Amino acid sequence: MSDNRFGKLFSVTTFGESHGPAIGCVIDGCPPGIAISAEEFRADLDRRATGKTRHTSQRHEADDIEILSGVYLGLTTGTPIALLIRNTDARSKDYSGIAEQFRPGHADYTYHHKYGIRDPRGGGRSSARETTMRVAAGVIAKKWLAENYGIRIHAGINQIGSLQADMPQDVDWSVVEGNPFFWPIASQIGELETLLDATRKSGDSLGARVFVIASGVPVGWGQPVYGKLDAEIAAAMMSINAVKGVEIGAGFAAVSQPGSIHRDLISADGFLSNQAGGILGGISTGQDITCQIAFKPTSSLRLPGNSLDTEGNPVEVVTTGRHDPCVGLRAPPICEAMLALCLMDMALRHRAQCGDVPAQTPLVPSRPL
Repeated sequence: MSDNRFGKLFSVTTFGESHGPAIGCVIDGCPPGIAISAEEFRADLDRRATGKTRHTSQRHEADDIEILSGVYLGLTTGTPIALLIRNTDARSKDYSGIAEQFRPGHADYTYHHKYGIRDPRGGGRSSARETTMRVAAGVIAKKWLAENYGIRIHAGINQIGSLQADMPQDVDWSVVEGNPFFWPIASQIGELETLLDATRKSGDSLGARVFVIASGVPVGWGQPVYGKLDAEIAAAMMSINAVKGVEIGAGFAAVSQPGSIHRDLISADGFLSNQAGGILGGISTGQDITCQIAFKPTSSLRLPGNSLDTEGNPVEVVTTGRHDPCVGLRAPPICEAMLALCLMDMALRHRAQCGDVPAQTPLVPSRPL
């Protein structure tokens, strides 16, 4: 299998390359009767897009969605939904000088050895351009989750390079959406702009940490062994370009926590904490699902770096063209989409197996961390 598909009952197959004529996806297993139009994709696609500020790549794509199938009279029909976006601002000539070289930190080397051939234009299939279609599919999943369960999914960034946000207990999402960094602390925006400007001018790059929260998820989603909800979420996030680490709940901080702190005590008023990130035994608890994702610094740099060409000869690589000083700046909507796709797939899987289980009122009301 080539594994270009995500999900089991609600599955998304993406296709296309960064500098090809178009990118697209096919969504299978979508329930019928969901009202959807091309205009509904615009907001999230714009949030993910490059070229909106000086802090991202200056590639300007229209990202206009074409709905090719699966929607009739404005409603999903239950048949495969095909979505297409034409590439309108590719500059393949930017990559002509490195077509026979392996860029350090990129998939050039591994694609070459796996397939014996690769598309060097913008990284081809390995480009973050592919995530555009994940965001598009996520629009449908987020809408279905909100309409059927009241689930809301939001993401932001709480670390860029060594600069960290002092996370508030209750995130003001209007602040997060009101700045180009998806940052939760308004008073730090000036410092971030200075940091990113200096990084861009130096020719270097920075990593980022994204946090994503899903509220309103019912108790009971996820499988107890090989389909654990946290395992599925981790796999979903790790499939995103440039991701090198995923934490659920307390994550790696759990290593230094004594069990008396890490366990989430239960009272008649609900869970007293959420170190588990809303998942116990691979199954949702009804609390907020919390996840953090680490994105590596961009490897496309104009700073020279040693590498090899396809013949095995030493070369000095300099990457030209349009690149992000921090690829994580476009990641929050992508992480939201992958969490939505995962949760919708889990909802349908839960309904398929446990749809006949009598509805139960949770014995313990849950509340967010």
